[in-house]
Amino acid sequence: MRRLAAVLLIAGVGLGAGGAALAKRDTPELAYQKLIAGKVAGKPQSCIDTRFRQAQLSAYGDKLIYRVSDKLVYVSQTTGGCERVAQGDALVTRQYQTRTCSGDIATTVQPVPGITTGSCALGDFTPYTKP
Repeated sequence: MRRLAAVLLIAGVGLGAGGAALAKRDTPELAYQKLIAGKVAGKPQSCIDTRFRQAQLSAYGDKLIYRVSDKLVYVSQTTGGCERVAQGDALVTRQYQTRTCSGDIATTVQPVPGITTGSCALGDFTPYTKP
C-alpha cells in the first residue's frame, strides 16, 4: 500500500511539473509576434503558389502561416475554425490549380481516424520577409 501511495505521489509531482511547463507556453498571439519579429509585411496577395519546396504550415489562433523559408512567411487571417492545425490536424483544401486563394474553404482533419474537426475560409496572404 505504501508503494502505491509513493507511486501516486511521484506521478502527481510529475503532473504538477508538466502543468507548470504548460503554463509557461506562449499564447498563440505571442508566438505569432515572435514569428514575424524582424520581418517586414508586404502587400497582401489574393493567391499564393503552393508548389513551395519544404514549406511548413502552422496555425496561431485564427491565422494560418505558410513558412517558405526563414526569410519568407505568408500569413492568412482565416474566418476561424481551423485552429486545430496547431494541435497536429491536417489542413485539407481543394485545388484546381497550383495556387491557394483567399476565399478557398479549408477543413481540418485528424490524420489517424480521418475525422473532420473544423473548417474555415482563407483570407488574403500577407508576405513577411526578412530584410
